[in-house]
Amino acid sequence: MPSRLNPYITFDGDARQAMEFYKEVFGGTLALNTYGASFGDKDAGDNADKIMHAMLETDSGFTLMAGDVPPGMPHQPGTNIAVSVSGEDDGELRGYWEQLSGTGTVSVPLEKQMWGDVFGMCTDRFGITWMVNITSPDRA
Repeated sequence: MPSRLNPYITFDGDARQAMEFYKEVFGGTLALNTYGASFGDKDAGDNADKIMHAMLETDSGFTLMAGDVPPGMPHQPGTNIAVSVSGEDDGELRGYWEQLSGTGTVSVPLEKQMWGDVFGMCTDRFGITWMVNITSPDRA
């Protein structure tokens, strides 16, 4: 898979409804992953049915990603959109990460995550939030 760049929207508990609406608008294939499916319903508690990650891929080549605000984090309308850069090319994506985070602020270090990929999140010096996800070769 070549690297891709797309928006990532954070919702306050209505990510499922929003992404289903966007699927109606743009068509395509929608994949939804809940906090319950990721952490287990018991550990996810009241958040079990909320969306941890959603991805809509359309026949026109659009990709839109989204999720509900993680437990314990505030929802801030107006700043709830980030730019996601993802793919399999470790060197390319780490290069982007180094440049974006180098003069910015890292909120999630670029490291292996529970879903098996390497992921990091930072805000660049211009105030734009970036998410970098390097797909694990065994998940590709």
